[in-house]
This record gives sequence, structure tokens and C-alpha cells, in this order.
Amino acid sequence: AFSRYAVSGPGAEAWLDRLLACKLPKPRRAKLAPMLGHDGRLKGDLTMLNWGGGDYWIMGSYYLREFHMRWFEAHMADGVSVNDISDAMSGFLVTGPNARKVVERTTHQDVSAKTLPFMACAEFDIGMVRARVARLSIAGELGFEINCPATLHGTLRETLLAAGEDLGLAEIGYYALNALRLEKSFGIWSREFTQGYTPGQTGLDRFVAFDKGDFVGREAALKEHKAGVARRIVTLEVDAVDADASGFEPVWHKGRRVGFVTSGGYGYTVGKSVALALLDDDFAGEGTQLSVHIVGVERPARVIAASPYDPKGEAMRQ
Repeated sequence: AFSRYAVSGPGAEAWLDRLLACKLPKPRRAKLAPMLGHDGRLKGDLTMLNWGGGDYWIMGSYYLREFHMRWFEAHMADGVSVNDISDAMSGFLVTGPNARKVVERTTHQDVSAKTLPFMACAEFDIGMVRARVARLSIAGELGFEINCPATLHGTLRETLLAAGEDLGLAEIGYYALNALRLEKSFGIWSREFTQGYTPGQTGLDRFVAFDKGDFVGREAALKEHKAGVARRIVTLEVDAVDADASGFEPVWHKGRRVGFVTSGGYGYTVGKSVALALLDDDFAGEGTQLSVHIVGVERPARVIAASPYDPKGEAMRQ
């Protein structure tokens, strides 16, 4: 589901530092990378990977490829090459408590937490496939994003399934990942992140490096950062019965509409119906009692702390 853009050339580092709002990751490291418009609003919730040797990747939402490529080209500089390799490269996310056991069975190289810690990236031989691996996971668990040439995608799948057969390895899809990321309060594009929202509203401001040099959108983003926001994304626990919130349901406080659900679903690990919502800041404090209309029925809800599952992120950092 990811787009991938390969960035190289003598001017690549300076161009990326200007285009992205984060500090660039060091070699063999990855970083979450908000990309802003000149008005300080979001243009992308991206991942930046520095493979070393002046070889960089930007990863984002697959369906935004043309949009992002137009933005890259509009801000192009000399000495920079940007190639959309989304159809040339594919891959799998291996995630869960046994993820490392699965991956280490497929390679002669060390994939321990010491060698490949959280947010690190490097090249590995996974079976007969030369792959680019990053220690990331939208599921909020120990995870390995394994990227390979699209022509070897089937081979990689067979290698991974065979390695994890006795460990209960199973293929999962969108609905499972949606439930898992909601339990971590992880936003996604078109729901929690859009061109209409700002870093402060979405919580992405924690990844913005206001103290680095100039970057696209810095002045507007810094102005918001100092002034605060009128609305922001929060996590809700909903007393749902027969259906969960899914998106765009109104959120109420004593008959006053104070926001709306951006996405929701059932959290199977925490055993609760959870939702992410964009609320007026006065009603976004933890513990605020609210209600949400779900399929025409008003259900009690309350603001809870972000990441109801593993709030300290220990599972991802194993």
C-alpha cells in the first residue's frame, strides 16, 4: 500500500532538508517526515529512509503518487534525482511478538535489536531475495518492513510463510491493520491527515524540527506552534453496542456538536470500541465525557489517553 520514491544526487540531502519538516535521519536510520505546504498545512505524512551513501527513499500513500510527484517536481533543485519506484518495488510487513524469530530464520545476517534497532534500516538477504529492511510497524508491534523488487514478491512471500509456519504466522489485511493502528492512535492519510489539517491539529508537530534551518512551510507552522490550535485529534473510547464508529460521525457535548470522528473500529486487543476524532480544543482534554452518533443512535464516549495499547511503545522497540 506504500509509494516509494528514490532520491539521489549531490544535492539530494539539501533538497530533502528543505522539502521535509523533520531533521533528516542519519545513515541506516528512518524517520517519520511531515511534508508541509507553504501555508503550513500538510502535504504528506511520509517516512524518510537513509540507506547510506547518498541513497534515500521517501515512502508514503500509494494512491498519492501523482500528487506527491507534482509537488516534488514543483520544488526540484539542481543535482537531485527523484524516481517513483512504487511499481518496481513491493514487499511485506512482518509484525508481532514472533516477528524477529521469523525473519532471523530467513537470513545469515544479524537482525537483533542491537544491530537493527527500532527505526533502523539496512540491506539483508532474505532467503534468495536481496531486500531492504526497516524496523517499522503501523501495527504498533515489533515489526520488519521488507522491501524487494516486485518480480521477487512471490518468492519473498513463500520464504516468509515457510519460516513462520510453526509459529502461527498468518497473512492479515486492511481490517486487521486498521484495528491495530487505532489501538495505537496512529493516524492515516485522508482520515487523520489531510491537506486541510496542520501539524498541530494532528499531533505531527512533534516530528517537526522547528530548530533546524528553513524548510517549506516553516514560518506558518511556527506561527501555529506558538499560538496553539483550536481543534486537535484525540482518541475516544465509545460505549458501542452493535456497531462501531467508522468515520464522520458527529461528536456531541451536552447537545453541542464539538467535532467529528475521523476513523474508528473495534480494538480486539484492548477489548474496546475506539475512535480517533477531531475535536474543539476546549473538549479535547482526557476524561471529557461526550457522545457519538453511530448509525443514528447516540452512544456515550469519553476522551482517553493516546495509544490505549502499549502507550510507552515497548513492543515496537523490542
